[in-house]
Amino acid sequence: MPAFDTAAYLRRLGVSDLGPPSVAGLRTLHAAQVERIAYEALDAHLGRLTSIDPHDSAARIVAGRGGYCYHLNGAFSLLLRALGYDVTWHRAGVQEHDVVPPPGPALANHLALTVRGLPSGECPEGVWLVDAGLGDGLHEPLPLRVGEYVQGPFRFRVGRSQVEPGGWRLEHDPRGTFAGMDFGMRPAVVTDFLDRHVHLSTSPESGYVRTSTVMRRDADGVDALTGCVLRRIGPGPDRRRVLETRSEWYEALAEVFGLDLTDLGAADREVLWARVRSAHEAWSARRSAGT
Repeated sequence: MPAFDTAAYLRRLGVSDLGPPSVAGLRTLHAAQVERIAYEALDAHLGRLTSIDPHDSAARIVAGRGGYCYHLNGAFSLLLRALGYDVTWHRAGVQEHDVVPPPGPALANHLALTVRGLPSGECPEGVWLVDAGLGDGLHEPLPLRVGEYVQGPFRFRVGRSQVEPGGWRLEHDPRGTFAGMDFGMRPAVVTDFLDRHVHLSTSPESGYVRTSTVMRRDADGVDALTGCVLRRIGPGPDRRRVLETRSEWYEALAEVFGLDLTDLGAADREVLWARVRSAHEAWSARRSAGT
């Protein structure tokens, strides 16, 4: 197990020492995490099953890559604990727009975090929902209390879960890529997510395997690269363009999402682009046919 290098992780986030745990510090760290570390599962398109051990995920991030929820929130929890924050892992279920009813936390297709011990005027209980692994989700942590919260172009609602006794639900904005997320309050560990990670990374039924998706959140919205379609979701209408060439696609990964993929050799880059382009062409054909 690689040692956790707090200083290297903070350098990756572009953040210096913020002092003892505080609401302001948590917000700064969360915003830096989602702004600097891309949401991505590109290894699934190379047939690679990555580790979700949080120390491995942190090393991956420090080396310049991103990940999805198990990697991003797992690594982020290590950083927060190293800085003195009281962090808890939770099993969660992300609900897609076309799925009814919500799957609930038993599915464990998502790792959610809470941080305790930071009371404030807007959060007297001192418990915060922390989630840097939802792609176009939170830019900053939210109080774990019933209410509506606006961050950039998105309006979120936090409420009690209807599918998990004692649990909570985050409702995403209708413009978001998912409908909501339910999580239970029982603490979780990495083994709770291993089976689902294998499915998400390797199954032909997984959205991560079917379609390449890369996202990067900021205060004003989100950049998203789905297949070969690059979108900017922010104030006003969405902006989008199709990346037609290999060089355009890799240039967008580097310049928009901070992913230069120096860990991939030339052969892997060719395979990755070929699979992404093939999936995009198949999607375009289905769209033209109206299916």
